Amino acid sequence: LAGAAVCVRLGIWQLDRLDQRRAFNDQVTSMRALSPLDLNADESADVAAMEYRAVFASGTYDFENQIAVRNQYYEGRYGYHILTPLLLPNGQAVLVDRGWIPSEGNDSPAGWTRYATASPAKVRGVMRLGAENPRFGGVPDPTLTPDQSRLDIWNFVNIERLREQVSYPLLPIYIQLDVDANDVEPPISVQPIIELTEGPHFGYALQWFAFAAILLIGYPFYIRKQTTELTSQ
Repeated sequence: LAGAAVCVRLGIWQLDRLDQRRAFNDQVTSMRALSPLDLNADESADVAAMEYRAVFASGTYDFENQIAVRNQYYEGRYGYHILTPLLLPNGQAVLVDRGWIPSEGNDSPAGWTRYATASPAKVRGVMRLGAENPRFGGVPDPTLTPDQSRLDIWNFVNIERLREQVSYPLLPIYIQLDVDANDVEPPISVQPIIELTEGPHFGYALQWFAFAAILLIGYPFYIRKQTTELTSQ
């Protein structure tokens, strides 16, 4: 009974994962069907509900407050993603993932000055949400020590914490720039390839329910057979 209960619970968990995957697919599909959002014109838009929607904006980069996210790879090379606040005309700002930079010579903000671009800047990309906690198995960002006022290199994009080290309102999303096939010099814009499939979750759920049925139905028959054989001896 305990084994069957565990199998049923695992089957339900896989069905929950399937629902989450379907909701994710619906989110991406619905956002991709919308026209690009003009972040400068649509100031009242609920951008937190628009992850994966195309977006464009113009403003001025604040290179003094840019950060890097470690453990990023491009064509097998280790490096960082460099994210720079884009100051919008309305006084707010949005983080822009300008792309991948190599690890060599970029382990501190002093090396990032080479990637500064002229202002004002016009960007086009996709809206993404940050995360307040790392994914399963990920390492959380370290807390600041009393002698630190900011964290320059992060494990993941935690916009809530990033707001604490800038003096202007920061939107709850960041922009991943559109990929440019001719872009060969860092920072190189990168976007993940998204597969809109339901994955193996439904098949896994059926397997777990089948295991539960075997334990509840098949195992008693096995015990009965063994008991009958022992009684007949």
